Amino acid sequence: MTAIKHALQRDIFTPNDERLLSIVNVCKAGKKKRNCFLCATVTTERPVQVNVVKVKKSDKGDFYKRQTAWALRDLAVVDAKDAVKESPEFDLHFDKVYKWVASSTVEKNTFISCIWKLNQRYLRKKIDFINVSSQLLEESVPSGENQSVAGGDEEAVDEYQELNAREEQDIEIMMEGCEYAIANAEAFAEKLSRELQVLDGANIQSIMASEKQVNILMKLLDEALKEVDQIELKLSSYEEMLQSVKEQMDQISESNHLIHLSNTNNVKLLSEIEFLVNHMDLAKGHIKALQEGDLTSSRGIEACTNAADALLQCMNVALRPGHDMLHAVKQQQQRFSDLREQFARRLASHLNSVFVQQGHDQSSTLAQHSAELTLPNHHPFHRDLLRYAKLMEWLKNTDYGKYEGLTKNYMDYLSRLYEREIKDFFEVAKIKMTGTTREGKKFATLPRKESAVKQETESLHGSSGKLTGSTSSLNKLSVQSSGNRRSQSSSLLDMGNMSASDLDVADRTKFDKIFEQVLSELEPLCLAEQDFISKFFKLQQHQSTSGTTNEVEEMDGVALSRSYTSGVPQTVSSEKDMIRQMMTKIFRCIEPELNNLIALGDKIDSFNSLYMLVKMSHHVWTAQNVDPASFLSTTLGNVLVTVKRNFDKCISNQMKQMDEVKISKKSKVGILPFVAEFEEFAALAESIFKNAERRGDLDKAYIKLIRAVFDSVEKVANESQKTPRDVVMMENFHHIFATLSRLKISCLEAEKKEAKQKYTDHLQSYVIYSLGQPLEKLNHFFEGVEARVAQGIREEEVSYQLAFNKQELRKVIKEYPGKEVKKGLDNLYKKVDKHLCEEENLLQVVWHSMQDEFIRQYKHFEGLIARCYPGSGITMEFTIQDILDYCSSIAQSH
Repeated sequence: MTAIKHALQRDIFTPNDERLLSIVNVCKAGKKKRNCFLCATVTTERPVQVNVVKVKKSDKGDFYKRQTAWALRDLAVVDAKDAVKESPEFDLHFDKVYKWVASSTVEKNTFISCIWKLNQRYLRKKIDFINVSSQLLEESVPSGENQSVAGGDEEAVDEYQELNAREEQDIEIMMEGCEYAIANAEAFAEKLSRELQVLDGANIQSIMASEKQVNILMKLLDEALKEVDQIELKLSSYEEMLQSVKEQMDQISESNHLIHLSNTNNVKLLSEIEFLVNHMDLAKGHIKALQEGDLTSSRGIEACTNAADALLQCMNVALRPGHDMLHAVKQQQQRFSDLREQFARRLASHLNSVFVQQGHDQSSTLAQHSAELTLPNHHPFHRDLLRYAKLMEWLKNTDYGKYEGLTKNYMDYLSRLYEREIKDFFEVAKIKMTGTTREGKKFATLPRKESAVKQETESLHGSSGKLTGSTSSLNKLSVQSSGNRRSQSSSLLDMGNMSASDLDVADRTKFDKIFEQVLSELEPLCLAEQDFISKFFKLQQHQSTSGTTNEVEEMDGVALSRSYTSGVPQTVSSEKDMIRQMMTKIFRCIEPELNNLIALGDKIDSFNSLYMLVKMSHHVWTAQNVDPASFLSTTLGNVLVTVKRNFDKCISNQMKQMDEVKISKKSKVGILPFVAEFEEFAALAESIFKNAERRGDLDKAYIKLIRAVFDSVEKVANESQKTPRDVVMMENFHHIFATLSRLKISCLEAEKKEAKQKYTDHLQSYVIYSLGQPLEKLNHFFEGVEARVAQGIREEEVSYQLAFNKQELRKVIKEYPGKEVKKGLDNLYKKVDKHLCEEENLLQVVWHSMQDEFIRQYKHFEGLIARCYPGSGITMEFTIQDILDYCSSIAQSH
């Protein structure tokens, strides 16, 4: 405990100018035994502060750290738990009660006693010491005296040391000699001094007496040294005797070392020879297979493959340092190199022959597919070639130059073969689309199609002229009267009374099937070839982000051959790029042929671009899900751009035709052609784009087209001379509203509401304008009545006006008998029938609206008569029921 006390004083309290007076080792009551120290300290500076400090051992080392400090003045109660029985537990009451358990009762009592003394000296406050033995508490010092605690300060307490038992015994004996009565202290001290001198003299005499014994000891040491000299002489003689034996043993040891070294060298040499023999010896069967093995049979290919692998292992063996200097090793390596070169040359020659034979074999089968829209199957050829896949891998690892040459030759042979197959395939597709034979003869087709087919056949291989040969009614119809349009439509019916629209749909469906079949035949062909290339040429189809489409298109056979030097890839970033380069070289004709086919379909019917956009988008989406960087995905993506441009061109042409529309000045307008064409386009587009991936493109086209239709209807209505503007607007916007309501195109909801509003507004305007004032004189009479009322004349006094009396009213009413009214309505009906067209069938709707407007005017007149001529008994010569009967009979008669 003393050592701990000094350590705490040095490390913790001295730097803080404090002195440690008492210490107790404690732990918290009722918790895990984690010991700490409670220290009673005072500061060295005045005024003196007394503290109780909790010190804890650090978890990270053997040093102590100050954890908590309480001022002694904050201590209220010290509870020792039991004043009679010894107990290590005690409590200190500061701001709260701290319960402690001391390591021993003695330390606890010492600490409590020190606390009591410090309180008496420095604080003089009332600290309750409960359950504390009275022996621990000294008597209180008078408050007026500033004396040290217990007769001395802390320094005296620290320096005081108790006498041990022997010292107490000696003092007792000394005090008994003087009978415990020391009257003269100086005499007593003098006596003690004399006794001390006597004791010192006795010590000196004792030392002098031992000198004789020292001399005797020295003599014994001299004799011992002489004996040691004699022993050393004997040992020297023994060493001389053993020197010769040592030399003989050294010779024997050196001889044994040489023998061991020789054995070790022999073992190592044998190991090296065994290593070379085991790893650089090629079996005779393998050598024969490499030189003469049959590369046409499966068994021969397997034997050659095993031999090639064994040769590669022998050539790639990791030689140890110095092996390459051996003449036998050099000869064996040269032999292996010759075998490799010979087999690589034989393998390359055989595979080139297989490639050439493949071209001839496939060419013989082209005639079988000339009349069918199918591509030849290369699976048998791929299956036969895949037997050489391991040998190709061997060639790639051993002789990259020949591997590269085979790659180039394969691309050359296959590109020519695929070009013939694909061109014939697309030729068949074009023939099926246009309905012609290879000799240019037409199949039986409709008269209206012949000019378009003829034009298409003549421009089968491309044309730079403007698109003019479309058979779509959207590009073919001109703005004309409904009567002329009906007469032309009737002349186009043929083959079982099929309508032109039905024939258009049939042609487009046929084109859609042919185009889908073309894409469906191309996809498996490209995927199968790409899979074969990766397996046969051992190119991993991992994803690569370094290559771009433009790079692939710029690569050709020359660039591919320059991509590698010294058997190591230099410029091609990955094997995936090499696959794309090979596919681009082999199928270089696919993209131009697809573009030609797309141009042909667009010339046959511009609406075909809708089918192509949907089909091409679906196939691009499918290819990108498989591999977004593949040749197929890239090629179809490029073609999709062309299809999208044709689609945009189709939309632009429709809008241009709407803008350039001209109307006849001699015939009524009716439903404008481009309005009917928009209905045809929307119906067709909805059927095509159902569940399509590129619905957004159609929605954008819808917005452009419908706005163009709205603007063009407004333009034609303003320019119309034969048909009233309101009739043009009413009929066409009614047709547009009906179309949008039937098709339920979500992106055109706002336009549908706008069309309905325009139809309603112009219907009302036309009714009011056309009906006008059927009872003109009566209308003028009541306008005068209303004018008088407006001037301030009371309604019941209007009859007193000379010009508006009852007699004048009866006179005007007699001019409009029932027959005259019916005749006026009949003329109005004929006029409306002349304005309206039959296609939209709005005559009854307009007539019913006019009937309602006429009845509204009639009720207005009756109201004025009742208010301005009360009790006169004057009534119109016809009733509302008469009006209803007139209108009904007129409508039925017409």
